[in-house]
Amino acid sequence: MASLDYHQDKFTTLASIRTPRVTRRVGLLITFVLLILPPILIYVPWVQTATGSGVVTAINPNDRMQEINALVPGRIQEWYVRDGSRVSVGDPIVRIVDNDPQLIERLQAERSQVLAQLTAAETALEIAQIDRRRTEELLAEGLAARRDLEQARIRIEELRSQVAAASAEVSRVDVRLSRQSMQIVRAPRDGVILRVNAGDAATMVSMGQVVATFVPDDVERAVELFVDGMDVSLIREGAPVRLQFEGWPVVQISGWPSKAVGTFGGRVVAIDASAQASGRFRVLVEQDPDDEHEWPDRRYVRFGAKARGWVLLDQVSVGYEIWRLMNNFPPNFPVDGQAPVRGDG
Repeated sequence: MASLDYHQDKFTTLASIRTPRVTRRVGLLITFVLLILPPILIYVPWVQTATGSGVVTAINPNDRMQEINALVPGRIQEWYVRDGSRVSVGDPIVRIVDNDPQLIERLQAERSQVLAQLTAAETALEIAQIDRRRTEELLAEGLAARRDLEQARIRIEELRSQVAAASAEVSRVDVRLSRQSMQIVRAPRDGVILRVNAGDAATMVSMGQVVATFVPDDVERAVELFVDGMDVSLIREGAPVRLQFEGWPVVQISGWPSKAVGTFGGRVVAIDASAQASGRFRVLVEQDPDDEHEWPDRRYVRFGAKARGWVLLDQVSVGYEIWRLMNNFPPNFPVDGQAPVRGDG
């Protein structure tokens, strides 16, 4: 010790150096982190999620964007709506007329002619049936030949064929008249005309051609998420989902959904059995009725708006989740097919 004290006396500058306060604090902080890190990794829970992005749509296919088609071929005579017009069920949308302005009158005249032919054929059939009965009576009395009876039966069959052909022709004309009478295309239900696809009165359209796009009112919204194939097998119908809508401020902590701000609750209602062209699987999510926050109003979240979702899976420790991500393992598979836990984080 005396020798050490002797050397310290010789090196007075070294003896005067002290460990900086910042270095001591950093050392204490590192020591503290190393002490609390193992309990955090072991005991702090983490909710695993399957992430996907998609768009807002409707659960019922009848509630999705619809195409309004021309019922008859012809020329557009008049539009009753424009882009953004609100319509009620039965309101006229567009009138389509045939190139021949006298078409309906011609069809009605054709129908009258065919009806006359049908009446004549039915009358001839009744007379032929009377002749057959009379021939049968004469044959029984020996006053007619069997060949006459056979000729009467053949005549009846020919007239029946003519009656059937005339009836079919009447039906064909009635169908054409019915189609031409539906020249005004009407709204199938309450909604909004999203887009008018055809032009003005100079535009020709064919039967079935799309003339307008229509979005119905009062529909139940849903979100279709597209999830990676590695995670889709872990998702079950009824699994809880946290959703972020486009343009809506959010603070999302994936592993602690209860601490998220600006997200909205949902639940899985359907999972596609096959993948999309991109290789991802579509997962359909509806609003969770038990969630305390309803989805934003339709004015803010419209059909086709982008959305991002986190399907909540199993609850594990933070340490296990870090180890899983480092090894690129999939999330835990639910035990015995049970639904994933909601997890409060």
